[in-house]
Amino acid sequence: MQIQDHSAAHIHTTVTASAYIADDWAQSSARTRALLLRALASALDIERETLVRIAAEETSLGSARLHGEIDRTRFQLNGFADYVEAGHAFALTDDPALAEAPPAGRPHLSRVRIPLGPVAMFSASNFPFAFSVLGGDTASALAAGCPVVVKAHPGHPKLSRKVFELARAVIAGQGLSAALLGMVEGAGIEVGTELVNHPDIAAVAFTGSFKGGAALWRLANARARPIAFYGELGSINPVVALPAALATQAQALAQTLAASIEFGCGQVCTSPGLVVLFEGADAQRFEDTLRDELREKPTHRMLTPAMKRTFDAGVARLLGTPGVQTLLAGSADHDETAPPRPVLARTSAKHFIATPALHEEIFGPACLIVRVGSTDEIVDVLGAIGGSLTVTLWGADEDTPDVRRVARRATQIAGRVLFSGVPTGVAVTRSQQHGGPWPASTQPFTTSVGYEALERFLRPVALQSAPAWLSARAGQPC
Repeated sequence: MQIQDHSAAHIHTTVTASAYIADDWAQSSARTRALLLRALASALDIERETLVRIAAEETSLGSARLHGEIDRTRFQLNGFADYVEAGHAFALTDDPALAEAPPAGRPHLSRVRIPLGPVAMFSASNFPFAFSVLGGDTASALAAGCPVVVKAHPGHPKLSRKVFELARAVIAGQGLSAALLGMVEGAGIEVGTELVNHPDIAAVAFTGSFKGGAALWRLANARARPIAFYGELGSINPVVALPAALATQAQALAQTLAASIEFGCGQVCTSPGLVVLFEGADAQRFEDTLRDELREKPTHRMLTPAMKRTFDAGVARLLGTPGVQTLLAGSADHDETAPPRPVLARTSAKHFIATPALHEEIFGPACLIVRVGSTDEIVDVLGAIGGSLTVTLWGADEDTPDVRRVARRATQIAGRVLFSGVPTGVAVTRSQQHGGPWPASTQPFTTSVGYEALERFLRPVALQSAPAWLSARAGQPC
């Protein structure tokens, strides 16, 4: 399917229309927003077979994975509908007036939140439903009372157009403005640049590469009026296997990890790219099992030829770094349409800490084992990473000083810390935190998954001595 490159005039028209109706949507009721979100979820289900067929053709992710992703996308839309109906989009705090002398005395103060306005949403390549046209960013922005302009991903243009058409039909059926959801397309950087620079865009939600996200983040901050840029940029997602776990579960854990590395051909922002092991026989058993399991794992074509080129370059950089031992070399075939083979390598803690190039994510089925000899080295390895979406700690069940040190460092560098299981698979719930310190994300205090994602698109305002008519709106913008 040919990718369109929308003109600056088209982008301007789309964003201007979104801005024109922004106040109307900001004033919409919880019921109106919930009805729309549920109708969008239902439409995805009705068109499920057609959508999955198109997505499978464009992404090679397979029908089982794509059906599951539609289920997740519907769950998100319905979940945000419930969240809005429960009053969270209009939450407020209220402090009655006190007639005493200051500082105890005060006027009547209410703290409410208002929608920011049009949100530019950059679709991700690796989740063509859950992080695309009607994914979590769109759902949370609409729930917050903000119209959305989607930047479609060039990796699945036909699917993006089909979902967009479906969504526009639902919006029309609800009697709402078509400008509530706009979409622009383009494979080059010009479309994204034009969108972020448009003066009517109030915030940006981005899921993608560090290079692309960091460039747009800088652009958002360089505007005459800087805007919030919520970028999820991926991460290396270290897994720390402490001796207590490997002593009894080395082989089983290695098998579980191999499946996580292979999931989606490694094209997942939470794919584990680093494993930290204490030197010893248990670690060797784990490593041997992981290598053998990965060798047998089937893979499929990557999402785009560019991703395959980037993966091949990352693997060459990893395996060509002095001090890195190759355990599983992958494939020497650099055909952009050929499925990649899993890659596994090993290095020491000292070498990892001293080599910044080893801290970079390789987007695809590649993993580096770091052997350590002490808890100090584990803490230093995690510190060298700087920021990650996740850290997984196996074998941390006992409360010991060493376990506490590792757990504390994990919480310092990650948005989500797991004590069992693997990082792939992100639950959509209110307690979820999908974000982390730089370079994992640009706003580590926010999440792009879960119902708290709505908070990104609401700005707090204090109303002092508000008139009765405004107080009666109970947090709903006027």
